[in-house]
Amino acid sequence: MKWQALRAAAVLGVSGLLVTGCSDSEGTKPSDHPPAATAATSDAVTSDAVTSDAAASDAAASAPSAEPLSAKAQAAEKVKLAVEKRISADERQFGSGGNSPCSTSSPQMFTATCKAAADATSDAAGLALTEIDGRQGFATLDSVARKLQTAARTYHTLGCATGPTAADTRTACLEPAAVIAQGFQDLRGGANAGLAGK
Repeated sequence: MKWQALRAAAVLGVSGLLVTGCSDSEGTKPSDHPPAATAATSDAVTSDAVTSDAAASDAAASAPSAEPLSAKAQAAEKVKLAVEKRISADERQFGSGGNSPCSTSSPQMFTATCKAAADATSDAAGLALTEIDGRQGFATLDSVARKLQTAARTYHTLGCATGPTAADTRTACLEPAAVIAQGFQDLRGGANAGLAGK
């Protein structure tokens, strides 16, 4: 009997140790002792995030920033838009180049129709000069506009629109009429040259 009591006590003692060991193992909070693999993964992710942020920051610093248009470029764009709007409307009404009533091959060159086109061209040239307003970088447009105004004045002074019969007068009308016929296209070219500061 004594031997059986000792045996039972020994069994109970071992069982108690086993239960206590399991209890301690299960009672530990996961957050108290994170697995080594989880901790390593977390460190790697944090390191990658820092590296990624640093790379993005470096890329942003090295990327060229879009520079705003300079005051000169803005002025050139403004002049171009104003001139283009005007000459486009006049071109629709009068045509230009070979389609202009002032073309030297046009039967309307010595008529009031060419005179009206000459006036419109001169007005468009005047608008261009007003838009330029003494600014630098519009040498081509300035030259074209002044040449057009001179041509229109010469056309009027010679009386080209009245159908002159004198051969010398008719011959003298050819040059200003040709300049006027090409006027809208030349103004457009001058406005475009202004974008390049010419």
